[in-house]
Amino acid sequence: MTYPEFMRALTRGPVPRVVLLAGEESYYIDRARRALLARILPEELPEQDALTRLPATATPQDTLDALQASSLFSPVNIVLAQGNLFREGKKQEPEDAPKKKDKSLERLIEGLSNPPEGSYLIFQMGEKPDKRKKLYKAVSKVGLVLEAEPVRAWNIGDWLQGKLKELGKTMDSEARVYFGSAVSMMKEISLEFLDKEFDKLALYSTAPRITKAELETVFSALPEVSVFALNDAVSERDAKKALTILRRELNDGIYFTVILATLVRHVRQLWQAVLLQKQGVRGKALAKPLDLNPFIAERLGKSAMRFDEATLKKAMLLLIDADYKLKSGAAGVELLEYAIIVLCQRGASFRKM
Repeated sequence: MTYPEFMRALTRGPVPRVVLLAGEESYYIDRARRALLARILPEELPEQDALTRLPATATPQDTLDALQASSLFSPVNIVLAQGNLFREGKKQEPEDAPKKKDKSLERLIEGLSNPPEGSYLIFQMGEKPDKRKKLYKAVSKVGLVLEAEPVRAWNIGDWLQGKLKELGKTMDSEARVYFGSAVSMMKEISLEFLDKEFDKLALYSTAPRITKAELETVFSALPEVSVFALNDAVSERDAKKALTILRRELNDGIYFTVILATLVRHVRQLWQAVLLQKQGVRGKALAKPLDLNPFIAERLGKSAMRFDEATLKKAMLLLIDADYKLKSGAAGVELLEYAIIVLCQRGASFRKM
């Protein structure tokens, strides 16, 4: 189940005795584990008195033994185990090796259905589990499974809605557009960063609605976000505006490699959008293949209609050449300027697909 589904299930009924927290989004896994421990632990009991952390090398028998152990210092016994037992694949033994049946996994699976009173088992892993495993099926049957998929620009809406609800805030339309654009520029979306910055906004602003100006302050520290105005100018094929922004960003101390990487990514996305639209993928449907917020993907698709493949290909080759020559000191930022001019040349009027 997703993080919102997991958190809802956690608030209903008794605390599950067996849980698997799995997936690449560590933000959700950490928050889910903290919420789970908060429900299990008595207020006066320190976490270290009740929690047993098993190493990655722990066997099924080690896990079962820890689950069935009791403590003189705590009324609850929480076992936190690595999710190695849920990983896909297993080292194959030679066919002529002596066969020795190890039934410890079967014993662990059997033990999950009736753990000792006050005992809880939490499996945690930073990747997808193998759902074909017997252990996975057993945990799914008797407990809860969180599948924390990585958050991308196209599916960040659930996180945003949840965070705004938590803060008791809303966001105006301009701010939403800006947020989607800014997030789409981030190479990797850090929910930890966004979470802290939104908390700061809530702390210093008493207004019920978050504005675009407030978000601009949040993202101004991220170079890859601060230069996205350059991409907008390129999308509009406005050479004068694009060159002005380029010079301003360079004068503000943004290193050329950041600007270059941002331009390369934008040209690649425009090129992909051109090809996808030729295949009939349009509008918000561009979001998933482009890994973008649906609104931003739709907007990019409209911008892509202003370009042809030949122009985008030439610009990409120029940017690749600029990358090498700028880093080797063989040329200056005039190569970036030339690539922008090529992108913004209007050899033909707005074309339709």
